[in-house]
Amino acid sequence: MKTTFMAKAADVERKWYIVDAAGQTVGRLAAEVAKVLRGKNKPIFTPHVDTGDYVIIINAEKAVFTGKKLLKKIYFRYSGYPGGDHYRTAGEMMQKMPERVLEHAIKGMLPHNKLGAQQYRKLSVYAGPDHPHQAQKPEPLVFSSLED
Repeated sequence: MKTTFMAKAADVERKWYIVDAAGQTVGRLAAEVAKVLRGKNKPIFTPHVDTGDYVIIINAEKAVFTGKKLLKKIYFRYSGYPGGDHYRTAGEMMQKMPERVLEHAIKGMLPHNKLGAQQYRKLSVYAGPDHPHQAQKPEPLVFSSLED
């Protein structure tokens, strides 16, 4: 009788990938990066084990939204105090902290539990083209589904 293969944490070999967000649509890019962080692009994918790779995103400030999302999409946060709710449009977020826009989109596409938190920690987002991860020798990651 054959049994289903289940990966163990020791079986996983992690790679480092770098993604250029310049000109990419935020949601489509986030979906593809979330797949890599979860490990769904690997044949050893196991739902309850973190089989994903590390991802570095550069040029987050050059990512784009479609339609009128820059004006109509609202980001909400709450300080915990009465009257402490804060609202920002996507346009304001892209000006002030463009890394958070991609981080927020990707985090929402990962599992909402301890495993998802572990996978989210393998993500690094930078507004410009520079990053401090040269020693890891990241490979460029190009998504065929995002090519026009």
